[in-house]
Amino acid sequence: MTHVINSNPYLGIFFLFIVTVVAFNATLLAARFISRKMARLDTEKLKLTIYECGPEVTKQPNTISVQFYMLAILFILFDIEIIFMFPWAVNFQLLGWFGFTAMFFFLLLLTIGFIYEWKKGALEWHSIK
Repeated sequence: MTHVINSNPYLGIFFLFIVTVVAFNATLLAARFISRKMARLDTEKLKLTIYECGPEVTKQPNTISVQFYMLAILFILFDIEIIFMFPWAVNFQLLGWFGFTAMFFFLLLLTIGFIYEWKKGALEWHSIK
C-alpha cells in the first residue's frame, strides 16, 4: 500500500478533491434542511395586508426579462476579456511575436463575437409594451 501512495504524487490531491466534494454536498444539504425547518410559511397574509392608508396590494408575478440576463452576461464576458488583455499589455515586449499574434486572434474572435451579438440585437433594450 505504501508503494502506491509513494508512486503517485497526485493521490493526495485526489483525496482532497473527494473530501471537498463530500463536504460541499453535506454543507449544502444541511443548509437546505435547516432553512426549510426554520422558514416561516405563515407570513404570506402579512405581506398582502394594506399598510396604513396605502393602496390594496395585488400579487404580481416576480419575473425579470431575459434581456436583462443576456446583457449582464455579455457585460461580464467583455469585462473578463478586457482583464485578460491587461497582462498582455504589461508584458508586451516579453511575449514577442507569439504574444502579438495570440492577442490579435483573441481580439479578432472578440470582434466577431461582438458583431454577431450586435446583429442579433442582444445589445439593444426592447421595452415591453
